[in-house]
Amino acid sequence: MTPVLEARNLKRDYHIPGSLFKPAKTVHAVKGVSFTVEQGKTLAIVGESGCGKSTLARMVTMIDPITEGDMLIDGRKVDIAHEPLTAEMRSKVQIVFQNPYGSLNPRKKIGDILTEPLVINTKVPAGERRDRAMAMLKKVGLEEKHYGRYPHMFSGGQRQRVAIARALMLNPRLLVLDEPVSALDLSVQAQVLNLLADLQDEFKLTYVFISHDLSVVRHIADDVMVMYFGEAVEYGSRDQVFGNPQHSYTKTLFAATPRVDVDAIRARIERRKRVA
Repeated sequence: MTPVLEARNLKRDYHIPGSLFKPAKTVHAVKGVSFTVEQGKTLAIVGESGCGKSTLARMVTMIDPITEGDMLIDGRKVDIAHEPLTAEMRSKVQIVFQNPYGSLNPRKKIGDILTEPLVINTKVPAGERRDRAMAMLKKVGLEEKHYGRYPHMFSGGQRQRVAIARALMLNPRLLVLDEPVSALDLSVQAQVLNLLADLQDEFKLTYVFISHDLSVVRHIADDVMVMYFGEAVEYGSRDQVFGNPQHSYTKTLFAATPRVDVDAIRARIERRKRVA
């Protein structure tokens, strides 16, 4: 089966012009990264801030051009630096950003936010656009009454549900999730993660899930890629990477992650009950 996404030696350079006091330089943000994502699977990309995760997300979503290397979606090469990007190809990959407060236009009602992709990318009649938006609101756990409301009238978790709904309006093959729950409370994080899992099963979605939270990654990922200074230093199945990390950076990253000893907490609670 052809992977939904295949990346071959992707590189991304940024050229910073010089000034009177500083010479010009080139920043190598992504340095030859390769991976594949099969349909219905989730690849998690982890690493500390500045390691190139978000730059890679912008490349995969065709926001930024690739300096070098090849990217294929459903076996078709994408090269936005030299070829115009078609609406069909754009619709195959959508993104959900980290901040649900900043990713929605505060001046537009939710209905307009959801139907806008249909207006821009497809020739869907106005009546059908509304019906699709209403149906998608229900899919993400919201109600029809929310159609006419503004983003400021929603909680952070609800706004992220709206952002997910908007990303799904064009029936994408691949969803890039850039820290989609890091700005939410822990209880809301669990709800959104469960929603993403349900939507993946229903729509056979493929995810690229970018996160620095290893507990979240362990919950949602099929495969894991660890990035360090623009390079993929470890790449394998979730069980392989978490169970037997090979690279020294991966080991350090895992060692620095706080772990919750559930059994110890339960034992402490039981001791307090006996004392009381």
